[in-house]
Amino acid sequence: MTVNRLQAVRYLQTARALRSVSQGVAIVDMTLYLRDLHWSATEIGGVMSAAGVCGAALILLVGVLSDRIGRKPFLLTYECMTACAALVVGLCRNPYVLALAVILTGFGRGQNGAAGPFTPAEQAWLASVVSSERRSQVFSINTALGFFGMALGAVLGGLPRLWIHSLPGAAAYRPLFYGLCVISLGCAIVIWRAPGGKAPERADTKGRPDVDPVDAKGAAQLAEHTIRRQENRNMAKLAFVNLLNGLGVGFVGPMMTYWFAARFGANSAQIGATLAVSFVVTGLAAVLSGVLAQRFGMVRSVVWLRLVGVALMLILPFMPTFSLASVVYAVRSALSRGTQGARSALGSSLTRDQRRGFSLSMNSFFTRLASAIGPSLSGTLLDSGSFALPFVFAGGLQLVSSLLYGYMFRHLDTARSQKSA
Repeated sequence: MTVNRLQAVRYLQTARALRSVSQGVAIVDMTLYLRDLHWSATEIGGVMSAAGVCGAALILLVGVLSDRIGRKPFLLTYECMTACAALVVGLCRNPYVLALAVILTGFGRGQNGAAGPFTPAEQAWLASVVSSERRSQVFSINTALGFFGMALGAVLGGLPRLWIHSLPGAAAYRPLFYGLCVISLGCAIVIWRAPGGKAPERADTKGRPDVDPVDAKGAAQLAEHTIRRQENRNMAKLAFVNLLNGLGVGFVGPMMTYWFAARFGANSAQIGATLAVSFVVTGLAAVLSGVLAQRFGMVRSVVWLRLVGVALMLILPFMPTFSLASVVYAVRSALSRGTQGARSALGSSLTRDQRRGFSLSMNSFFTRLASAIGPSLSGTLLDSGSFALPFVFAGGLQLVSSLLYGYMFRHLDTARSQKSA
């Protein structure tokens, strides 16, 4: 790896670590903040769903355009948007303005340090500076950094308990939102200083005097058609798997903080501690996932870890105490979400660099669009007093998703083992 490529990886990972701290605070405090402003679970879930739909639409644009004009401009745009959203949330109580800030940026959805709807640009940039052999390991470390940062952010998310007497109610959360604005501006500076991030070069037949231009053009078009057809087939399969997984994620993820508060009466400090532990354990699992992927295969390791995670998902809502629920949640998070790095590495390896942004955007689009449905449904279920059904729906969908993932992509592990033999 050249110096510039190594520097690019370090800058991108630094930005992810900073970004994840901000997201860790937001995932603990945003729904609790809205709850203290007397929003219902249905209203909170509806806004989170709308944020998912908006993010899905942005993802399609970002993936395609980043292949043409580069990755860096989109990440800079995201950090500036997030800084503005944090400032607006801290300063304003108008429900329509708050909803708009959340919808445009996904503020409070908790994305493990990823750049929201601009994630395809981030992943494509990272993949372009890392060889395919090291991609699973680097992406897993990148994921781990995100979870460690989320853990720190979740701890910081409990700070309002310290000054709740001076700043009662919703006002207690506002100092943290101002801090998130500063962190986002810091991320923008890191991204701006990172080398690279330009549009990938496209191969052509110019400058080959020994090849007849007409023949070369025809051969190139035929080869391009064959490669694209295989790439499109792989993208379609992964998109379907991610669609099912996204449906499951949406039922639980964005409303988890609200569920702990409504089910057990937990406060922000208790919930923050639970999420912090889960993020640390998940970060360690992400590193382990990268090692397992290198040894046993990317697909096989992902499937087995996620199947155990599904079992814990189904058990979680039936835990009688907050402590037991916290333990099950942390272990489930580690097994299921700790595989994100390996899954991202596979997704970024299905196409060539010049189509990588498009590929990642398509798969992120289906994941995000599907996950947008869940919060509205789970919010309605929670308002009706049903605390278990969201987890049952999520577990069933993720079970099918994991089995299909293993079936559709098992050949990649076989090809890898034959190559290394």
